Formats: sequence, structure tokens, C-alpha cells
Amino acid sequence: MRNAEGEGEISQPRNSPPDSPSPHQSRPTSNTKPDAKLRRRNAPFLIVCKCFSVITALSAILCIAVNILSAFRSFKNGSDVFDGIFRCYAVALAIFVVLAETEWSLIFRFWKVLEYWPGRSMLQIFVAVMTRAFSDFIGKQRDIVLLQSIASYLLLSCGVVYLVSGILCIGVIKRSLEEKEISRDQAVKDLEELEKKRHELEALLIEEENV
Repeated sequence: MRNAEGEGEISQPRNSPPDSPSPHQSRPTSNTKPDAKLRRRNAPFLIVCKCFSVITALSAILCIAVNILSAFRSFKNGSDVFDGIFRCYAVALAIFVVLAETEWSLIFRFWKVLEYWPGRSMLQIFVAVMTRAFSDFIGKQRDIVLLQSIASYLLLSCGVVYLVSGILCIGVIKRSLEEKEISRDQAVKDLEELEKKRHELEALLIEEENV
């Protein structure tokens, strides 16, 4: 009786239910990128700090140019050799100011004090004073005196801003934000590597299923 009643029914294999996907069907891949939400975002405060570093470096470079010109004229005329030597020292210290603004790790390794804004401001103010010192009071070489005044007051202003900001612990906030940015960038790189490996594994699984 059971055979007679089930003659019109279509038999289905027990191991393959009707709603199960075929073994050759490719697995769905997600096109969403988890690192899309973790794009690098520079904080406005860090951008302002970088712009100010550029201004300070340009002021120091102007001091370097002025002191080189003054030293050249002092050695050429032979009237004041000591002023020329003094200008050479000012050039050397101004180069350290520029290197400190690049925040090169090698500079901070040997001169740890330059990593902190109060120490950096002391160097900038000292270079500004050296650039302005020994001006020509007789009235000669007014062009050099004018350039010395502009360069020294620019760098002096930057040094004062660094000093006040260092006292207010703004440099500590800047370093903290930079560490967060570095950690964020490292997290984005790690997620990109994981996403790449996931796509490679999915491609290998699809190839094995299609064999």
C-alpha cells in the first residue's frame, strides 16, 4: 500500500535537502572594508602645530642666510674678524633650530632637551639674540641691519610662543595626539593586511570548491 500510494511522488536524495546550496556555488564575499572607518584623520591641532613648525624653520633659515652674509662681509673687509666668528656660531645653532623643527629622532636622541618646547624655545631665543647682536650703529650696511632685525624678531616671536605653550603643557598634548595617530595608522595597516589575507583565503576556497 505504501508503494502504491507513493508512486506519483518524486523521490529526493536524503543527503541533499531542497533548500541546500549546490557544492559548486561560490560563497558570498563581502565588499565592505572594515578599515574604511579608520581612515587617517589628522587632528586640526596637529595641522596648526605643523604649520607653526614650518614658520619657525623658515625664520631660522632666514637667520642662517643673514648670518652667513654678515660673516662673509666681516671676513672680506677684515675689519671685524670676531664678528665673523660670532656669526659662524650663530649659523651652527640656527641649523640645530631647523633640525629640531623637523623632529628628527636622531636629534632628540642626542639632545633630549630639544624634544620639549621650553628647551627648544631657549635655543630659538638665543639664536635670535645672536642674530640681532653687534649691529652696525654707525649707519653703514643698513640693508643687513634691516634683515637682521626682521629675522631675529621673527625667530624671537616663535621662541616666545614655544615658551608659553610649553609652560601650558601644550607640547605634552601634541605628543599624546601624535601617539594616537601612530597607533591609528598601525591599526589601519593591520586591518588592511587581514583583509588582504581574507580575500586570498576566500579565493582559494572558491577554487577548491569549483574543482
